[in-house]
Order: sequence, then C-alpha cells, then structure tokens
Amino acid sequence: MPVSKSHLLFILSAIGLIVLPHVKHIPASVFGFFYVLLGWRFIAVWQTRWLPNRAVVLVLSIAGIAILYRQNLGILGQDAGTNLFITALGLKLFEIKAQRDLYLIVFLAFIVASSQFLYEQNVLMAVYILLVCTLLLATLVTVNSYRTQTRQALKTAATLILQALPMAIVLFILFPRLEAPQWLVLEEDHKALSGLSEVLEPGSITNLGLSDQLVFRAKFTGNIPPPAERYWRGPVLYYTDGKHWSQPDAQRLQKPPQLTGEPYRYTLLMEPQSKNWVFGLDMPGTVQSPLMQQANYQLITGDNPEKRSEYHLIAYPNYNTGELGEPLQQETLRLPGEPAHRIRELVEQLHGFDGPPQAFIDRLLNYFRQEEFHYTLTPPLIEHNPIETFLFETRHGFCSHYAAAFTYLMRVAHIPARIVTGYQGGELNAVGSFLEIRQANAHAWAEVWLQGQGWVRVDPTAAIAPERIEHGINIDQQAVSGALSFAAQTVRPGTALSWLKHARQTWDNLDYNWQRWVINYDNSNQSQLLSSLGINDIKTLVYWLLTSIGSFTALLSLFLLRKTRSQPDPSRLLYQRFCRKIARHGLTRHPSEGALAFAGRINSLLPARAAEVNRITHLYLKLRYGQHARKTDFEQLRKSVSKFKA
Repeated sequence: MPVSKSHLLFILSAIGLIVLPHVKHIPASVFGFFYVLLGWRFIAVWQTRWLPNRAVVLVLSIAGIAILYRQNLGILGQDAGTNLFITALGLKLFEIKAQRDLYLIVFLAFIVASSQFLYEQNVLMAVYILLVCTLLLATLVTVNSYRTQTRQALKTAATLILQALPMAIVLFILFPRLEAPQWLVLEEDHKALSGLSEVLEPGSITNLGLSDQLVFRAKFTGNIPPPAERYWRGPVLYYTDGKHWSQPDAQRLQKPPQLTGEPYRYTLLMEPQSKNWVFGLDMPGTVQSPLMQQANYQLITGDNPEKRSEYHLIAYPNYNTGELGEPLQQETLRLPGEPAHRIRELVEQLHGFDGPPQAFIDRLLNYFRQEEFHYTLTPPLIEHNPIETFLFETRHGFCSHYAAAFTYLMRVAHIPARIVTGYQGGELNAVGSFLEIRQANAHAWAEVWLQGQGWVRVDPTAAIAPERIEHGINIDQQAVSGALSFAAQTVRPGTALSWLKHARQTWDNLDYNWQRWVINYDNSNQSQLLSSLGINDIKTLVYWLLTSIGSFTALLSLFLLRKTRSQPDPSRLLYQRFCRKIARHGLTRHPSEGALAFAGRINSLLPARAAEVNRITHLYLKLRYGQHARKTDFEQLRKSVSKFKA
C-alpha cells in the first residue's frame, strides 16, 4: 500500500527532532549530511520527481561511507555506532515506498533516539526522548488506523506510553541488573574532566576559578559543616623544583589518624572525571571498598571514575595524625636549592629559626595580612623565581600562590610542610539540603607537621581574603567585571532574582535525585533496596515480580474493559441499530457472523434491499476497520441507517 503525504510529513518531522540533540555529539560533517538528506526528502514529498534513482542513491551511500571513514572512528564504540546509524537512517529515507518501509524507518529511529542516553542522562534528555518516542509511536498509530488526525494519534500514543510506564518501573526496580565485565566495555575517547592535576604551579588553579562545572554533590545526615570546615581533600603535593609541585608515589595508609569529636555523615555523588580521585571531607574516617585511603589521607576509588558514582562517607573535623617518620620528614623538608637571601632574611625577621613553629606560623599569616598582599584571579605571570618574585615584587596571587609560598617558607624554617589541593566550600541547595561543589571551588592550602598534633591544616588564603573561605567566589559577578568579589549575593525575598534562584535550586534538586535514584541505580543499590524490602533470594524476587506484574495487568485490564463499555464505537452503535431494524424481518445476526456474511444472507432473502444493505455494510467496515475513512463517511452511515425502513 502506498504511503500518504501526511504520514511522510509526520515521520520526517519526528526523525528530524530525534537526531537534533546529536548536534553536540557527532561530527558536523555527519550532522550536515543527514539534514541535507532529510531536507531533500521533505522536498520530494511534494515534488516526487526529485526522488533520486538507484544510481544517485548509490553515490549518496558512497559519500556517506566516505564521511564516516574520514572521521577515523573505527567500526566499534558508541561514536562509531551512532554515526553509522544516523547516516543509515538518512539514506533509508529515500527507500520509503510502502508501509513496511515506514516500519523499518520507525524502528531505526527508535535506536537513534535511545543512543542519546549514551551521551546525556539528565532529566531534560529523558523527557525529550520520551516526547520524540511518543511521536514515533503516533506515526505507527496513524499508519495502522483510519484516525489520521494528528491530535488523536498523539493522544493514543501518549496513552499507550502511560499505560506501559508502571510495568517499566516495576521491571526497572526489581529485575536483576546485569553489569557487563570491564573487558567487554568498548574503549571510548575519554570526555570527562577532573579539573585538578597531579602537578601544581602558582596560578594553575586560576583557570578553574570561573568554571561552574559540577564536580560532586554531598548530602549530609544531620548537621552540615560550616563553610570554614568544608575542605574536600584531593592530591597532596610534596616535591618541588621551585616552580612546580608534584605528588609522591601512591602508598596505602598504614596507620590511621586518631579521630575525635562528632563526625559528619554524608553521601557523596561524584560526577564523571578522568582521575580515580574521590574528594572526601577532611578528615575522612574508615572507608570501605571500592575506596582506599592513601598514606597522605587522599581517597581513591577502584571503580571506573568515568561514570557517576555514589559513596557513603564519614568525616571528623578533629584529628591527630601522630608521629612523622624519618623518610616523610625528609621529603617534606626538601628544597630545590639554597633559598634566596631575601627569603632567609624574611624567615629570620619573623623568628622562624629561633622560635616555636606555631609562633612562626602566626607571624607569617599576620605578615600576609598586614603587608600589601592581594588576592586575585588574574595575577601577573611569573616566569622565573616564582616564590621570591611573588613575595617581594608582585604580591598579587591566587590560592596556589599563597599555598606554595607558605609551604616553601615553612621548609626554610625547618618545619615539615606540604600542599594539599582539592575544593573548598560549596553552595547549599536549600530545596534539597545538599552541597554543590563546582570547579570554581578548586582550592589549594598547606599542611604543617607540629609535635603532638600531627599534620595541621593552615590556609594562608584565609589570612588574605577570609571572605573567600566563608562565602566562596561570586562567579556571576566575576564573569561580568573581572574583579573578584567575596561577598555573598544578597537576594531579597519576593524579587525576581529570588524566584530565579529558587527555581534553579529546585531544578538542581530534581537533577540530583534523578542522578541518585535512576541513573546511579546499579547492582549494589538494587541489592540494598531489595534487602530493605525483605527480598534476599531469587525465589522471593520471582514472587514479587509475578505479583507486581499480575496486579498491574489486572488493574489495567479492568480499566480498559470498563473504558470500552463506557465509550462504545459510534459506528458500531449505528450498525447495531441497523441490525435491530433488519431483525423485524426475522433476520437476526448470529454472534459469530461477520458483517459481510450477514449482508450476504440478507441479500439472498431480500434482494430488493441489497443496495441499501451493501452501502451500510461498506460504510461500517470502512469506519470500523479501514485506514482511509473520512468524517463524511460517518455522516453518510448515520443517514443511511436512519433512512432504512424495516
């Protein structure tokens, strides 16, 4: 059966919407090639002479293969597969000649639609894919029904999806989740970012200061730590050549620190990143697999860091790391060379050589506070002798400048010191009561070892700009003016800004719960949920599955049967009225007798009424089962039944 123009326009529009979000994921050449083919096919709906012949289709196919080959993506993987399916979908549009071709196009479009989740898994994308799948389902409805009106087809498709959702939710929650072994996972180009690096140089964190890219979210059970205690520990840097600072070789923690005080319990939801670092709140308590705590108390994970992961952690604000071994003491006192004369004079001026360590720390912080030092996201570039130049000449720097200078001066004074990088602060989402930590919260601070206390955190940035620690960076204002502002944004209740902020936090809360309970619903989370429901073996799980599916099926069947009884087909009512009229002649339709068979029996007994009977039967069958019925057909059936006299 040939395909109508309305069906073609419907499916072409749906396919155009399905491929559109891939503009961010596929090469411009593949994206442009597809939409050229789509536009060509749109024109050919009205101008059929524009349809290419087999030779032109062959040339287009070769062109598509050449475009795919130039991308050098291979034949396996999500990028290669997605590009191949999109190119094939565009070429297949020129082969639509019958309804069976429409079915193949629709099924191929469903695959392309589902491929969006390989790249984005947020709520907006899920809603968008649900809408375009509704369009595809509506296409099948219009092809297989005489109700070609767009509104009715969309309504039917939406109803089918809503009816299927409860069953899909039950299967999503209860059906065992199978995770492929890592050796079966296709290698992909890594697209995640961690923001921080294993190497630090003064100013290297500055480029993250304006980024609002989300790094992780933390939801606390109980009290949320105040801003001054929100230090999220990352790489710890020991070695320096005077300009760069780097990590030591990773070693497992041998002796855990002494942890005291009331702990903070929280759930950490890490976004995908390139490194296996997990930024735990200082100081992390006991951790469980797949986490491991290194000798410098940094957390690393054994899971794939390129997928979103959730961890349940405990942090203690009060801790004592104990004695310092001789090898570590040497590493944290090592200098790249003899300190400059001006630096030694500064340490001597602040009694770093002849006073207790804590007194020297206090004097140095006070020196930063009282002298003409400035905190800025746009410090001057320092090519040579960065520590000395920063301390005595530029005096404008970011957190990495102050952490590096402070650590260097500590070592000159023979006090073990090291740099800790990570994140500091985090914005509280008042709607969901969780903290959002972004790349703009990237920070560097120092740790010094003191007798009887162990490693002690000292943040020289707090001496220069305490507002940076209390309120964080105002990203919006910084992006506009280029000048750092530490003051928290004051948003008066009832204003437009207040509503916008509340709307943004509501959306962030929705996205957070979507990521936690849907996207991050893996085998481990499913096991915990099933255990809480008392499902601890496969037999109980099968009972739950059968009971849930059976219950939903029974309820849906009851609803559909009740709806069918309450809303009969108008054309069927008219035909039943005709059957009642003809029954006055003693001709009663048998329950198993079809409309055509009944009409044949009537015509054999009442040949004079054959024309009327055949007309009524034809209109009824066209309305009831046909694919090309019109509104006028129903009106003609109504008039014909009314005129029929027994």
